[in-house]
Amino acid sequence: MYLLFVVLIVLAAILMCFVVLVQNSKGGGLSSSFASSNQIMGVRKTTDFIEKLTWGLAIFMVVVSVATSYVIPTAATESSVIMEQAVQEQKTNPLNAPAGFAAPKTDAAKTDAAATAPAVGDSTAN
Repeated sequence: MYLLFVVLIVLAAILMCFVVLVQNSKGGGLSSSFASSNQIMGVRKTTDFIEKLTWGLAIFMVVVSVATSYVIPTAATESSVIMEQAVQEQKTNPLNAPAGFAAPKTDAAKTDAAATAPAVGDSTAN
């Protein structure tokens, strides 16, 4: 289904290129060389038809693009390398600190270090 939508979008885009080239622009465009089509339907009706075709193709491409976004195939078993690295780093670095930085000391570690260190003016440490 996804592939069908992609093919339809590509065909509509190619057709849109040709329709835009055929339109009568300020400089005359390529529509001036299609005199036979202007004689069959008249100049104004040809312009209206090409303009409606342009708008129709544009709307078709938008609708099919939105529909394609809903049928994009997802690989449930495949995992990206970035996600694997993020999960591994989360396990080894639970604080999410950048690699190479030490984890901050807790209050309990600070009080234990202060209790075991001798005071500055303490003469019994010698």
